[in-house]
Amino acid sequence: MAENQAKDGRRLARLAWGRLGQARWLLAAGVAAILLLHAAGGGSLPLVLAAIAALVAVAALVPRRLASGRIAAETAGARAPLPENLSAANLAAAVADPLIVFDERGAVVLANSAAATAFGNIEPGILLPLKFRAPELQQLLERMLSGEAPSMTVDHVERIPIERVYRVTATAVGNGSGLFVVVFKDQSEARRIDRMRADFIANASHELRTPLASIAGFVETLRGPARNDAAAREQFLQIMQNQTARMARLIDDLLSLSRLEMKALSAAGARVDLVGVVENVVDTLRPLAADSGVVIENKVGPGRIEVAGDRDELFQVFENLVENACKYGQQGGRVVVSVVPTAAGEVAIEVRDFGPGIPEEHIPRVTERFYRVDVDSSRAQKGTGLGLSIVKHIVTRHRGRLAISSRLGEGSAFTVHLPAE
Repeated sequence: MAENQAKDGRRLARLAWGRLGQARWLLAAGVAAILLLHAAGGGSLPLVLAAIAALVAVAALVPRRLASGRIAAETAGARAPLPENLSAANLAAAVADPLIVFDERGAVVLANSAAATAFGNIEPGILLPLKFRAPELQQLLERMLSGEAPSMTVDHVERIPIERVYRVTATAVGNGSGLFVVVFKDQSEARRIDRMRADFIANASHELRTPLASIAGFVETLRGPARNDAAAREQFLQIMQNQTARMARLIDDLLSLSRLEMKALSAAGARVDLVGVVENVVDTLRPLAADSGVVIENKVGPGRIEVAGDRDELFQVFENLVENACKYGQQGGRVVVSVVPTAAGEVAIEVRDFGPGIPEEHIPRVTERFYRVDVDSSRAQKGTGLGLSIVKHIVTRHRGRLAISSRLGEGSAFTVHLPAE
């Protein structure tokens, strides 16, 4: 009995001490107020001590739940109630990805507008196993409806009307509600970028490996059978020099593309005279045109045509276009650079050749990296397969666009459209 009373006493003492610690700041303020009153002549010392003792006793005996209850009540009063119109349909409509709610029979209960746009008619009551016949979605629905898994994720490809890649996630709604939600996350752009990156690495590796293999083979030959053959040595060294120059051009173009991709848009502060740029390009490329048997006709005319942008980059655009026209359209004998009519607020400069032209099926892809209409012809002309890709990037950075038209046997025209203001 005495031992239990001692334990109770110690427990009460710990409780009182804890409450005093919790109310220490309030207690200190009260004691300070009492002492100030005493100093001002507000009572005798025994009364002051009695007041302090009473304050300590009250602080030690007040239950802590009063303070915590008050805070909880204030918090509950400050929390705004959910609006009445916050229905499941409104929540689903706010989701940008296709979202479908279905029941334990697999019947659609709710589908948002994104789902209707992506998959066509999805009315309530339609059975999802009949709507989506792809094996991976059939397995997902079967496992969800059988209760094998509370959630599941699969990849799904829709091929009509265009190919779209989705990451599909299905989850049970709540606990025992009998409802499930499936969300289709569009991964098409990410997959396209991954595929483009893989193709770029493969193409760049191939373009660099070919001249490296050639150089390595000639080095081995020069150190072996052709060691003392002066004529062969001179020929092989010339080929090695050509291959080295090819790799240097390729690396320069890769660096140019990298720099362009790091800057989304060109600064619009500088004004560039396109007439002067075209004149400089034509003067620079006249020796190349003469070697190719081509005459460059500059019909841009006198005066000034100003646009906002970077002069060096715009020089690179027209240099690439005129150089390509001289190389690949040389059988036409001439290249014409001219201003063409366009919409208000735009300036359009066309580079036209009269060579063999580009087959229609290749036109949408000629600005892709390393894409060549004729691989052998491109390499014979010392092309890297990156020139038109660089042109497109620069024109896009200048808020413009590149238009390409061509007819077999009649030549090709590359038109750069730039904003005039």
